[in-house]
Amino acid sequence: MRRTIPPFRADQVGSLLRSERLKRARASLQAGSISRDQLRAIEDTEIEALIRRQEAIGLEAVTDGEYRRGWWHFDFLWALDGCERFADASGISFRGATTTADGIRVTGKIDFPDNHPMLAHFKFLREHTRRTPKMTIPSPAMLYVRTGRNLIDRGVYSDLEGFFDDLAKAYRKAVRAFYEAGCRYLQFDDTAWAFLCSQEQRAKALERGDRPDDLAASYARVVNYAVGEKPADMVITGHVCRGNFRSSWISQGGYEPVAERLLGGVNYDGYFLEYDSERAGGFEPLRFLPRGRKLVVLGLVTSKSGELEPRDLIKRRIDEAAKYVAIEQLCLSPQCGFASTEEGNLLTEDEQWAKLRMVVEIAGEVWG
Repeated sequence: MRRTIPPFRADQVGSLLRSERLKRARASLQAGSISRDQLRAIEDTEIEALIRRQEAIGLEAVTDGEYRRGWWHFDFLWALDGCERFADASGISFRGATTTADGIRVTGKIDFPDNHPMLAHFKFLREHTRRTPKMTIPSPAMLYVRTGRNLIDRGVYSDLEGFFDDLAKAYRKAVRAFYEAGCRYLQFDDTAWAFLCSQEQRAKALERGDRPDDLAASYARVVNYAVGEKPADMVITGHVCRGNFRSSWISQGGYEPVAERLLGGVNYDGYFLEYDSERAGGFEPLRFLPRGRKLVVLGLVTSKSGELEPRDLIKRRIDEAAKYVAIEQLCLSPQCGFASTEEGNLLTEDEQWAKLRMVVEIAGEVWG
């Protein structure tokens, strides 16, 4: 049951702990002691080493670790036409931690520019790996998650339907651009669907004037339009996250409130689903996955701590999931990246690589 196309039996979400050399280089840039060109040269060297490490442990899907980003989502969104970065002292609140970051607002018509910097990021990755290069970008829903209605200029978009229409068109353009750059494995990363699983987050949405079920319908429509013309040899997956900053989190709640729409109605080829803690609930919602057509990558190995899970426990949980989905439609990965922001989660690089190596080994034992 080995797979030769993504998602692979042993896969990964995307981000990896930044190397110490890269961290020092970024600090030097901030201090003005090196140039952006010098930082880029260091990034290139560190990414090449990162690629070799992923290949060496047996991963079929290789990423650049998001080494050129500060954030898993903002860096991509800030570069869209119509979006503006601004100083936002409020940050983003996690359980036990608050980020310090600039925010984003919509000040013009949304579009995907031909010179988006992440196209070059992908090309570098593709040129330096012998495996399948995997590109990760935020889902279109993340722009609304980070702006809400209040940070979308009403003079540009008098109603949200027009905003979501242009967002969908921009992402369809992005899919085409990444394909033309050689990308055959693209992933949309997302916290929006997990927020819709959380009673607390749904209540906050209502307080802001949003209707959670309407948001779910809009998110599904935008993604389906974005991927609607993808070529047959391109795989696009969705990753659902409950928050990942310095090993903390935001939302909790099982997938039941969104499972039928997400698994049955959103046209991803596969879903990376967080299942490393009780916050994700049980496997029962997997019954909505269409038979034989899509895959679920079980995020059973946590990226939030360095302690290795018992292998027998991971295998038992795969067996439990297989009660609801044919095992041929299942794969294994960590539940999230190891560094959704450049600060990274609270574990060491050695612990990170031990986790990824274990994923590869367990997948080999389960699926051959």
